[in-house]
Parts: sequence; C-alpha cells; structure tokens
Amino acid sequence: MDMNNSILIVEDDRRLGELLAAYLGQQGFTVAVETRGDRAEQRIAESTPDLIILDLMLPGTDGLSVCRRVRPRFRGPILILTAKEEDMDQVAGLEMGADDYVKKPVDPRVLLARIRALLRRTLPEDHDSELVSSQANSSELRFGGLRINRSSRQVELEGDEVALTTAEFDLLWYLARHQGQVLERDRIYSALRGIGYDGTDRSIDVRISQLRKKLGDDPAKPRRIVTIWGAGYQFIKEAW
Repeated sequence: MDMNNSILIVEDDRRLGELLAAYLGQQGFTVAVETRGDRAEQRIAESTPDLIILDLMLPGTDGLSVCRRVRPRFRGPILILTAKEEDMDQVAGLEMGADDYVKKPVDPRVLLARIRALLRRTLPEDHDSELVSSQANSSELRFGGLRINRSSRQVELEGDEVALTTAEFDLLWYLARHQGQVLERDRIYSALRGIGYDGTDRSIDVRISQLRKKLGDDPAKPRRIVTIWGAGYQFIKEAW
C-alpha cells in the first residue's frame, strides 16, 4: 500500500517536517513538505496527495482555515497535528473536515499507524475489517431516499450528493451496516480506529453530530441516528 501513496506535510517547523518526511519516506511513502498555510491550498491542488498532514499553527493561513477551504474538493484523509491540549481545538478540526489528529510531540510510530489506518479506509473493500459485514458482496445500501455506495464512497439523499469526509463516510457505513443495533461508543471507536477507546476521545460524538446535520436529522430531536443514553447510537432504517 505505502509505495503507491503520496503525502503532503504542511508544517512550519522545517526541521520537524524534514524529519517526518525522511521517516515516512523510509516507510515507502512519497512525501513533500510545505511550510506556509497560505501556499498550502495551491500545493494540494497541484500535487493531489493521497493524504495531508496539517499543522494547526501555520504562518499566512492557519491550519483550520486551510482544512475548511480544501475539504470540499479534497476527498483524501486529512490528519491534523496539534500542540494544543484543549478539546475545542480537536473538535474544531474535526468539524472543519479533518479525519484524525495527533498531538505533538509526535511519536513517528503512532503517526505511521494513524496514516496507514486512514489510507486503509479509502480502499474500495477491506475484507479484514468489521466495516464489512457477512454480506460481503454488497457494496451499496439503500434506505428510502438514502443511498450509500462503498465502492465509490458516495452518499446520496433524495438524489442529491452529500459531501462527507473519509471518517464521516466510514462511520455512516458502519452504522448503516448494523442498522437497528445499539452500538456502544467503544465498539464503534475500535472498529473504525483499530485501537481501544481511551474514554476521553470525542471524535465519534463530533462526527455523529456532523452526520446528523448533513443528512437532515434534527440535532435536537434526532430520529435517523439516535442516541440511546447510557448505551450508544442506533441507525433507524425506517426513518429514511
């Protein structure tokens, strides 16, 4: 997988960017580095990388703004690097369309694991993942006006395409494949991230909120993706 994947690192710390590029290059990736946020959008458009590693604190344009601007056109994973501890910074990144985040100082092995996990999600099928149910030949799900196609990674609602991030699509697919079941947060987290839930990560909750907004579900009184208090989340097929 790695030999065919390109990564653009947007990081103003030149030494860190070069170290990460060297390490990832040794793992088989093709890596480029951009040090300014105000040049990042053009670099992304020109090089069309498979994955972006994006620092939040950048000269010219901050990382959150870069993420917001490129997300409508860039379909690949965006992984944010943050030196901040506040949950709101992580939540803001996810709401802008980021797929994951890693805190500084960066452990290269953790970063590599996150990158590989994100890139695996973009494959048409992953037969080793819980994301694929026993109905392995089915790559499309339909619930009323909702159509989810895993091969093309496209979602349509009443004929209109719904733009989802990589992580949002994976979460919707997972919920839909287990429609009617109450899924605990730690089970969802483990299935999508491949690691155990640490009890503090809020990414699943943020993405549930984003899915509700994009799929026309009332955030105050959701009926399509509902919260079962004290238990988890449930996808209601009859609500579409």
